Amino acid sequence: MTETTASIQMGRPGWGTRFVIRTLSVFATAYLLPGVELAQFTTAIWVSLALAVLNVTVRPLLILFTIPLTLFTLGLFLLAINAMVVMLASDWVDGFSVQGFWSALVFSMVLTLISGLLEGNVRAKFKRR
Repeated sequence: MTETTASIQMGRPGWGTRFVIRTLSVFATAYLLPGVELAQFTTAIWVSLALAVLNVTVRPLLILFTIPLTLFTLGLFLLAINAMVVMLASDWVDGFSVQGFWSALVFSMVLTLISGLLEGNVRAKFKRR
């Protein structure tokens, strides 16, 4: 008689899954926060794409150029960099507006929280032996 048991294998979801999760997170975060406006759901797709491109290209350069300030603030300046990236994305995408630095800062923190929670739920994969 064979016994099948389930074990949890932790893995990172694929890029498509992460993109869908990030898009849903953008939509939910914009719905929750009063200083952020999103025209429609398709705008959330474009915001997610813009944030992905900015996080790959512009954000590393900002981090590199501000290393002394980041070290001096013990890493807290990275939050300001995230807010700047969100503000830049709001300039790029029509239908997405952020009403100032503090709204962008809160948006980036809530977006990270929501997408982290959703990715954590998707990350656990059950594998039968």
